[in-house]
Amino acid sequence: MSFFAIFLALLLEQARPLGRDNTAHRLATAWRRWVRRSLDAGQAPHGWMAWSAAALVPALLAALVHWLLLPFSDLLVFAWTVGVLYLTLGFRQFSHYFTAIRQALESNDEATARAQLAEWQQVEVGELPRQELLRHVIEHSALAAHHHVFGVLFAYSVFAAFGFGPAGAVLYRMAESLARRWQPRLQDAPSSAVQQAAAQGWRWIDHVPARATALAFAVVGNFEEAIAAWRSDATRAAQSNDGIVLAATAGAINVRLGGLGLGANPGANEAGGPELSNVWSEGREPQNAHLTSLVGLVWRSVVLWLLLLALMTLARSVG
Repeated sequence: MSFFAIFLALLLEQARPLGRDNTAHRLATAWRRWVRRSLDAGQAPHGWMAWSAAALVPALLAALVHWLLLPFSDLLVFAWTVGVLYLTLGFRQFSHYFTAIRQALESNDEATARAQLAEWQQVEVGELPRQELLRHVIEHSALAAHHHVFGVLFAYSVFAAFGFGPAGAVLYRMAESLARRWQPRLQDAPSSAVQQAAAQGWRWIDHVPARATALAFAVVGNFEEAIAAWRSDATRAAQSNDGIVLAATAGAINVRLGGLGLGANPGANEAGGPELSNVWSEGREPQNAHLTSLVGLVWRSVVLWLLLLALMTLARSVG
């Protein structure tokens, strides 16, 4: 069921992508704000209480619905699983920015590319030179693919092995959202206790998925270079799972990456800010061709994941 649910969710997401202001997003935002207003008292225990409520309650709700549907119909369970994956998994949640920036760069319209990057990351990018612009696009796109696709796939698959896959997908997406939304650089930021809980919780939850994504990139890309970059750079980005993903990306497509710098790296340090500067020194300087290489890397990784899930499904059926 897992393979077909993921495959159908990806197809639906490509055919009918969710709008940015969809109902699920509004509900998640309202829940996050209510939890913060109700539980953020500024102390460390309250920070963990707020994070646990914001992240775990939606995941438990997804698991509860899953279990309640089990006695009635496998078709209802399948529909619920596809629905949850449709809301939590997918390229179209970020790919329109990547496509717009790529087209602008191919047309040598760097101003439009900078504007799209600024809108995507909600930061000022100034007058970034072309190579720096390309580097940031590659970094943010690789991380977005991990956060919105491969990390969700991994979390869902692990939880599905214990009978409540939708809860894993919801927990992963909520944890990532909290780390991204509860940062000090944002207006109306929560207390430092809540910020630290969100960053630490995200590091724990993303620890294994980040390494699974890095391994997938290595397998479908330049394996030796990706593993070498992973091993050499992991110690210099010890507090950042994103650093592992970016190191593998740099080696897999032979591009020089070196720190986000635009502040879109949830959970990188105790406050949730970026901590990846000057990490990589190997590889070629970013070029337009690397954007094409990144697209190929991501799609080959999707095929690898689907193949592994199909083999697991077949083995379970035969067994």
